[in-house]
Amino acid sequence: MAAADRFRRSLPLAGAALALILAVGARGNAPDRWWSPGEGRVLPASLDYANDHGVLRTLVVGGPLKTRGHPFFEPLGANGRACVTCHQPADAMSLSARTAQERWDATGGMDPLFAAIDGSNCPILPQGDKASHSLLLERGLFRIQRPWPVRTFNGQPVAPDFTIEIVRDPNGCNSAPGYGPNAGNVSVYRRVRPVANMKYLLAVGFAFDPKQGYALPLDPDDGKPQSGNLMADNRAGNLRLQMEDASSVHLEFARALTPAQIKRIQDFELSIYTAQQSSPAAGGGLDTMGATGGPAKLRDSQPGALGSIGTPVWSEFAAWDKISPEDAAKLTPQKLAFRQSVARGARVFRDKTFLITDSAGINSRMGFGNPVRNSCVFCHNMTQMGNDVAPGQVDLGTTTQPFADPWDDLPLFRITCLGQPHPHYGKVILTYDPGFALTSGKCADVGKITLQSMRGLAARAPYFSNGLARDLRGVVDYYERRYNIGYTEQEKQDLVNLMSVL
Repeated sequence: MAAADRFRRSLPLAGAALALILAVGARGNAPDRWWSPGEGRVLPASLDYANDHGVLRTLVVGGPLKTRGHPFFEPLGANGRACVTCHQPADAMSLSARTAQERWDATGGMDPLFAAIDGSNCPILPQGDKASHSLLLERGLFRIQRPWPVRTFNGQPVAPDFTIEIVRDPNGCNSAPGYGPNAGNVSVYRRVRPVANMKYLLAVGFAFDPKQGYALPLDPDDGKPQSGNLMADNRAGNLRLQMEDASSVHLEFARALTPAQIKRIQDFELSIYTAQQSSPAAGGGLDTMGATGGPAKLRDSQPGALGSIGTPVWSEFAAWDKISPEDAAKLTPQKLAFRQSVARGARVFRDKTFLITDSAGINSRMGFGNPVRNSCVFCHNMTQMGNDVAPGQVDLGTTTQPFADPWDDLPLFRITCLGQPHPHYGKVILTYDPGFALTSGKCADVGKITLQSMRGLAARAPYFSNGLARDLRGVVDYYERRYNIGYTEQEKQDLVNLMSVL
């Protein structure tokens, strides 16, 4: 009864949906949703957590895992955080805005999650005020401070070919003394990327970026091409570099991680698989009636397969397109219709073509032309995962005017190209986040962001790097606006239903 009470307090759901979620969530004897640094709980081999669309399952290869003393779960730095602070199992090893809000309410804003360094809109603000943490609480955004000007990229010296001016600075971290370009840095605000299903994010489908014709940078540790799919701005190309960046900045760890700590964290991150496992709307498990949803398929499959050549993307749910009369009789009409909608959504995702225009990294000179007609799977093309087999960052307009929503709570930058103008925006660009350009120093890279993986979406709203879409329907609506796709209302709902079971 205690477990059920915890679920009711955290996610009040009604009727049969609640009963189903509690029943499925009993697997792994799921603990409280929040994992605090250093608490020493054992992470089960299989762990379920409820969310608005059903139940998310996390699998730990080789588990259960004793977290006591493990560097992923122990606070390493001065601010009391651990890696798990921002990579919570209930949130698909990411962090949802809802969880941040729940944590504020539970601790009065005293949890290490809200550390001034990046859990507040700016360290100069009064840290006890809820408004000082509004971007994390409402959008799930952390402050990311990048050095400016860029001096090196992939170990080579860089001279940026653009300037940055501050047009608007609502939080003070790009204009106050000690912050902003005049102080040698730029602050942007981004969502947490999941630390799970990592073999797919590290997989390299090509030894070059076919979007731009560039050879991939080589991993400094093993000399192999890097996937470029780990971080939003590709500032760290392998797990070691990502860990070192996170520990020094987000954990405020004054020392370097030891090789042993790096190895333990890496081994853990490579052992975690997470995906939605069940859906009340579907009437149960996502691996029933011929479907192969859930994380077990991810754990057991090979990464890096291009869906247009081998197994089509989201064919996990193809069997639901033609459910047998015997299976259909086991479902209510509503649950049967939902399963069929998911199967249609997969087809829409793959087959509904539209003109992709003015998107750097796709429509660039060395890319695929401008415009190019294709579908969602053009970029979200890796079988089982929905991230990009072809490495490289792309600009979908989510952070850059005129496509991004006109928000007044994010900083606005004016970028001026010093050499060639941006291929789509011209000489002067207004953006909330220059993205990959803060890593490469190239004006042509303004607005480029690493594509998100699509597993566990139901557990980690909001979406896009800056939280532009508050829910799954918002994701569909953004793409509809951006590319004038012409989705019918049924197609939009089918896509939402598909994403809800990933």
